[in-house]
Amino acid sequence: MKRIIKICLRICMAASLLCILANARVVNAAASRIVWPNALEDGAADCIIVPGARVYEDGTLCTVLKDRMDTAIGLYHARVSNRLLLSGDHGTAGYDEVSAMKAYAVKQGVRERDIFLDHAGFSTYETMYRASTIFGVKSCVVVTQTYHLYRAVYLAEKMDMQAYGVKADRGVYDRMRYYQAREALARVKDVAFAAFRPAPTYLGDPISLAGDGRITANAPFILPVLTEGR
Repeated sequence: MKRIIKICLRICMAASLLCILANARVVNAAASRIVWPNALEDGAADCIIVPGARVYEDGTLCTVLKDRMDTAIGLYHARVSNRLLLSGDHGTAGYDEVSAMKAYAVKQGVRERDIFLDHAGFSTYETMYRASTIFGVKSCVVVTQTYHLYRAVYLAEKMDMQAYGVKADRGVYDRMRYYQAREALARVKDVAFAAFRPAPTYLGDPISLAGDGRITANAPFILPVLTEGR
């Protein structure tokens, strides 16, 4: 019994050390790339990337996502980039983060042609993988909350993009301790993912940010579901 307890303790210690090292690696690698908005020049990036978050049934953005969008829209109007890449979950006909994000941006004066939607951004890793591979992004500004920003910038850099991060914290968020704990584990996962680069859930044909963002209005991989539901 004592031997089993010792083995379990060693496993726990090894797992804890792995988590500490992975978190330190992510934070240290990304820290210098996180900047204040006024440090970014006009046209500093190909696009501003906004990772998705919860959208309610009526299309309202949760507070976390609204703050991300407000920050990104501010950067757009400040001419940091003339392209928004909104990436989130639209894997089923009944749940669509990115179209709600786009509708919010349009109401705030962003031109529809300047908004590109990534309907298959099911995770931060997939968002950055697809930004580089599908949308051909070479440089970007990533907008999200501080707890999430280090990993997002770390992954963007690992996907061969020159990335800057801008914090979208505009208040105190509920359940922050839970999100921070989950983020600590996600960093461990994504250090491994960045090293081995598994393919995302969906790939697809290249989409040029030099074109009209309205061509990304639909999610091709769920169109059969939409058709069957009519």
